[in-house]
Amino acid sequence: MAYKNPKEDRPYKREYVLQKARGEGPARSERQKARAKMDKNGKDANKNGKADRREGKDVSHKKALSKGGKNSDGVSVQSRKKNRTAGGALSKGPKRATRRATRRNKRS
Repeated sequence: MAYKNPKEDRPYKREYVLQKARGEGPARSERQKARAKMDKNGKDANKNGKADRREGKDVSHKKALSKGGKNSDGVSVQSRKKNRTAGGALSKGPKRATRRATRRNKRS
């Protein structure tokens, strides 16, 4: 959402209330804890604060957080693409019509 003056126009309080209503808090904190633990224990050769094995990758949970998983169930490092395609409806995005299907519709 684009605002002309984000500092003044953006409804931060409303966004916070909506986040709470959706229940985003606990899962988000689990993801942050998993990343922090991976960064703390991993080697960081270039000193940018991220573990080298996590650079450009996601920390994936063995049992999805949306299905009741926790960090204690186990985490691993996966490529972003693999981790997000393995997810549910949230990670797949909207369906798009293929080129071939749209051409057929135009002919009819």
